[in-house]
Amino acid sequence: MNSGEKRHLSRGSEEADVLDRQLFAEELGADIEWIKKSPYPAEMVENNIENYIGTAQLPIGVAGPLLIQGDHAQGEFYVPLATTEGSLVASYNRGMRVIRESGGCRAKIFEDHMERAPVFRFTSLAEAEKFSAWLGNNRGIMDEAVSKTTSHGTLSQVDIFNLGRNVYVRFGFHTGDAAGQNMVNLATSQICRDIAEAYPGWSELESFNLASKFCSDKKYSQINVLKSRGKKVTAEVEIPDSVLRERLRTTPDVVLDNFLSGTLSAIYAGCVSNGFHAANGIAAMFIACGNDPANVAESHVDILDIRPAEGGIYFAVTLPSLIVGTVGGGTNLPTQRECLNVLGCKGGGKAGKFAEIVAGVVLAGEISLIGAITSDEWVGAHEKLGRNRPPHA
Repeated sequence: MNSGEKRHLSRGSEEADVLDRQLFAEELGADIEWIKKSPYPAEMVENNIENYIGTAQLPIGVAGPLLIQGDHAQGEFYVPLATTEGSLVASYNRGMRVIRESGGCRAKIFEDHMERAPVFRFTSLAEAEKFSAWLGNNRGIMDEAVSKTTSHGTLSQVDIFNLGRNVYVRFGFHTGDAAGQNMVNLATSQICRDIAEAYPGWSELESFNLASKFCSDKKYSQINVLKSRGKKVTAEVEIPDSVLRERLRTTPDVVLDNFLSGTLSAIYAGCVSNGFHAANGIAAMFIACGNDPANVAESHVDILDIRPAEGGIYFAVTLPSLIVGTVGGGTNLPTQRECLNVLGCKGGGKAGKFAEIVAGVVLAGEISLIGAITSDEWVGAHEKLGRNRPPHA
């Protein structure tokens, strides 16, 4: 195809359209043999992708069993992890063994809500103040607006933040077993339309935006650490000294020294948390189980707590803003659905269970990595399992 020639792609028959787009990619000089191999039927992915040409295949490993005693997840779970990083599954598998031999981890969800934060700018400070007071006295209008858009979500909280003439309102919603971003977008839009009709001083509004950055969608923010967005979940375990020495070849004193030094260096470097690598386990689970990988940007914040315990050491991780779902989105794709089924987490009533398992997986990863670092085995493990050299190397 000449560089100046415009290529007209097929439209109207999705199966034929896919083949035409594949041909277009090959005409660009690319070999897409593996992308074309074993594709999903076009109708299966019509709400998940546009301009579909094939599938990106990633290897999936399984780690476990992970023993959890949570409010929603109870028992042993074998965890599918999709990753291209050698040694990762082995590391999580080791951490899960440590947890299991320590009697299992406990897990609990402390908060559960998804936010959207519009901004209202008024013509004066006085008008901004009046609007803020009115919002506080008219919650019923907002609850009724939500009921017009969804039978699965409810308005759980309304937080008002003033910045001069700007009024930022974080609407929080319970979204059932869906991650809920689309649900809260629709509900918040309806709330704002109903506010516009009911608020007597609406004529003093200078500007309005449905989505400010105050909800921090798909990006880290301190407000999501403090107020949560998604689920705030903690997993904890006490590891006996004997297990720590046998499985991780380290000691409580060495681990505590590393934790203190590491936390100090995290503060000095301006890190968003003092954990090690929560993003590894979360991303691998999200990809395997059909959750939006972009939500790792918010979900990866990992607050690590390590303390001496009688006869051993205490580990806990808190994920303040873990965004997960077990219905909708990519959870209905075949391989993702199968991975959720491996965990017993597909469908309604399972999002809390999935969130507690994710927290347990993150805990296992933190335990294994600090063991590798403090026993001086980290580099050797990556050299043995994680170096994917080209054949000529």
